[in-house]
Amino acid sequence: MSTEKSFAKGSAAPGPVPEGSIRLYSMRFCPFAQRARLVLSAKGIKYDTININLKDKPDWFLGKNPLGLVPTLETPAGEVIYESPITCEYLDEAYPENKLLPSSPYAKAQQKMMLENFSKVVPYFYKIPMGRRNGDDVSGLTAELKEKFAKLNEDLVNKKTKFFGGDSITMIDYMMWPWFERLEIFELKPCLDSTPELKKWAERMSEDPAVKATMHSVDTYKVFTKSYIEGKPDYDYGL
Repeated sequence: MSTEKSFAKGSAAPGPVPEGSIRLYSMRFCPFAQRARLVLSAKGIKYDTININLKDKPDWFLGKNPLGLVPTLETPAGEVIYESPITCEYLDEAYPENKLLPSSPYAKAQQKMMLENFSKVVPYFYKIPMGRRNGDDVSGLTAELKEKFAKLNEDLVNKKTKFFGGDSITMIDYMMWPWFERLEIFELKPCLDSTPELKKWAERMSEDPAVKATMHSVDTYKVFTKSYIEGKPDYDYGL
């Protein structure tokens, strides 16, 4: 299973997950799948990756996850877990070393509330570029995104911490990061200009080893994004 190339309809199903490992069904450019990749990397978990062609999914993958979404995890026992926050929480509990979620029930609830709040920000990363391409006026949406960023900035200011869960990276930072990594591709980087603490957070995050291990160059993202917009996503670009 050493290939990073994506598995499409008609491809042979991979063999069982080896003992002592876990399998991640992923897509190289998917921000939701990147959440799981970040957690796996940060925690030093041994895993193998099967990349899926999300436009032409293999039947055997739909047999494991009828929603056909990534990230999906599979254990040697054949247990299947999906939905990005659920896969990440599972990994943190199943592999207790290098905990990313706080042990305090309240602190954990706070992270989940932050994540719930951030899930309402994510659509802007797609709506604004799509609106621009369609020639729409996106100034209202851009102002709303800047407002959301201002609230995140205020959160860091009030906490007086380097990251959203304290002075070291925790789960919530990894849950939010993939969209900030793509700000330049979405042409939304100027939205950070009036949020200095959030900008510093993004700079600190970009230095993290797990972030470096899972990121692609801006040029690679641009090529993939262009192919995706044209309806012919090149899942294997650069391989």
